[in-house]
Amino acid sequence: MRTRSQTRNRPHQQVPPNIEPFNLEEPIENQAPPVVTMADQRTMAQLLQAPTYEDEIVVPAITADNFELKHGLLTLVQNKQFFRHDKEDPHAHIRYFNKITSTLKFPNVPNTSIKLMLFPFSLEGAARIWLEKEPPRSILTWDDLVSKFINQFFPPSKTTNLRNEITNFQQRFDESFSEAWDRFKDLLRACPHHGFLELHQLDTFYNALNSNDQDSLNYAAGAIVAKVGTSSSTPDVAELKDMVRALLLDKKNQSQAPATVKAVEESCVTCGGAYSYRNCPAIDGNIYRDNIQE
Repeated sequence: MRTRSQTRNRPHQQVPPNIEPFNLEEPIENQAPPVVTMADQRTMAQLLQAPTYEDEIVVPAITADNFELKHGLLTLVQNKQFFRHDKEDPHAHIRYFNKITSTLKFPNVPNTSIKLMLFPFSLEGAARIWLEKEPPRSILTWDDLVSKFINQFFPPSKTTNLRNEITNFQQRFDESFSEAWDRFKDLLRACPHHGFLELHQLDTFYNALNSNDQDSLNYAAGAIVAKVGTSSSTPDVAELKDMVRALLLDKKNQSQAPATVKAVEESCVTCGGAYSYRNCPAIDGNIYRDNIQE
């Protein structure tokens, strides 16, 4: 019978490492050496090494003397940041950012380098988190940054939907020519990479118009074709654009033309005659006389 003291004094059994056993049915020289699984083979110095923090964007080295970005410029960029809201347009953000940075001129400093330095300050919220999750040193040029930004916040499915809206565009029942043209241009502006040629755009817009506005365009096109030479000539893109501008200008002038004011005919309030009440024969000086005889 074992006592408690004997049980306590027994040495603990060690758990052997996970070693793959030999196959006794094969010669030892034909077997692979046993594999010992290690949890982490890094040294203590490697484990204690601090992680490296590198930016996602690689800005080329700037050799210009005394170059620095002013605080006012950063404030200007941050005044209109992109947050990734549903109604935000990434293309509009790029256009606005290009408009600001294109005015910056520094000697011996490429404009693209300035854009790479400033663009992170134009992002906030989910958009800023997206950029910080990009692999370190993965963005080398401004074109790389724009491409990744657009692909992230303007996915191909959205491009497909907008292309379908452009292709299936139709003038609304209560919509004027100018309103339809503005709405069509808004669709093109919302998807600048739609890939449609200018001639295809104008053809789509023409076919979307009602019969009255199509007749107006045909009339304008006839005048342009007559200038070209014969009525069988086909206007090119520039001529069609001039045609649309001419019609837009004509429609605008019609809508802004002041209404014809009809001349006011004098009428006597006393007797109803075609003259002023001051000339009414029923009035003698300042004395009012009734035109009804008793």
